[in-house]
Amino acid sequence: MSEISVLIEAEIHPTEDIEKVSRAIGNLFANLSFEVQPLGDKSLLRARTSGRDGLVPFQRFLREARIRDAARRLLMKGRKDRHIVFCLHRQAACVGHVSFCEPQGESPLGPLVVMITTEDPTGLIDWIAPSAAMREGMGEVSRSSKFTGSVR
Repeated sequence: MSEISVLIEAEIHPTEDIEKVSRAIGNLFANLSFEVQPLGDKSLLRARTSGRDGLVPFQRFLREARIRDAARRLLMKGRKDRHIVFCLHRQAACVGHVSFCEPQGESPLGPLVVMITTEDPTGLIDWIAPSAAMREGMGEVSRSSKFTGSVR
């Protein structure tokens, strides 16, 4: 797979604790480096990671929460050229959950904006959130195929 770089940005309001927001990002991504940039009366927290290793926790959360199909649709929608851009709800990230949101209005303190850059965005999405058909091909059992009882 080609080189992968991940940038996560969050505006930090004066009433917020930068460490808490850093931990929220760290709940979902690995091997992070952080920098803080003044932004008027706010700050901009930037977290960076690279390679698949930095995305493994995010991938695992999608699998465990059983939201890969929904995540896949959102990731595909966020593809443009060599980038995949999406927003995550920061309060959900604080408690170790993945919740996608819109850039404005859904996350009261603002979203975590994630931008992944890679030569093969579709291939990376296939790895992060494989489709149901791909999962069946990998030997994962779909929910519908687990049902063996009769319907009354």
